[in-house]
Amino acid sequence: MGRKRRAMRWPQVAAPVLFAAVIVLVWQLAVGTGAVSSAFLPAPSDLIRRFWLELTQGPLLDHTITTLAAAIYGTVLATLVAVPLGYLIAKVRWVDLAMTPYVTASQAIPAVAVAPLLALWIGYGLTPIAFLCAVVAFFPMLITTVLGVQSLPQDVLEAAKLDGANAWQSLRWVEAPLAMPSVLAGIRAGVALSVTGAVVGEFTMGGQGLGMLLTLYRDANDTEGMFATLFTLAFLAVGMFTLLRVLQSVVARAITKEKKR
Repeated sequence: MGRKRRAMRWPQVAAPVLFAAVIVLVWQLAVGTGAVSSAFLPAPSDLIRRFWLELTQGPLLDHTITTLAAAIYGTVLATLVAVPLGYLIAKVRWVDLAMTPYVTASQAIPAVAVAPLLALWIGYGLTPIAFLCAVVAFFPMLITTVLGVQSLPQDVLEAAKLDGANAWQSLRWVEAPLAMPSVLAGIRAGVALSVTGAVVGEFTMGGQGLGMLLTLYRDANDTEGMFATLFTLAFLAVGMFTLLRVLQSVVARAITKEKKR
């Protein structure tokens, strides 16, 4: 069984790695032969050197920590609101009827339009940027929570009631474990979006994160610096997404073991 599982995972790893290698090779050849100007698209080898220089000797690490803090702060805020509200929307009909139209309408307002209002209401700095991250991450968390709670097997819930479980016990021991994979999937999507929200906030409200660094490099026409910052943003989003995916797998295995008991 272990060998079969490893054999099935091998193409999942090899395919994207091979595709990336081909892209980098074509990219390097295009710039190296002069087909593409390095002023517009630096060669991968130059970008790797610049990225390492920025990471070890430049301000990249400090700005990354600032953006990461805002993204995590915003993700926590969004989770604290979206998960309970999603549960109420899924379980209480009048909450669904009252809140869903407004939540849906809020998605028509772009984050860049909300940023000036947050700056006016809260001021500048980390807090309004974190709130913007929360706004961006809120909707996917809410939707997956609603879907996760609504898809709970009714026979299991009824069995818990027959066993004498009250509302809190049913939530703690039945509903929460079963809905947790969906909730974590929403948080996983939200945390990646929160990085985007942090950059948008730093574009519009200032700050000391990667958004500000990207603006500085843009104004200086520093293409290599912009690419190094963009790579960092990608690594940051993928890293946070992957950590939560691992957490989701751990939770899923724990729930499976609990069911077997």
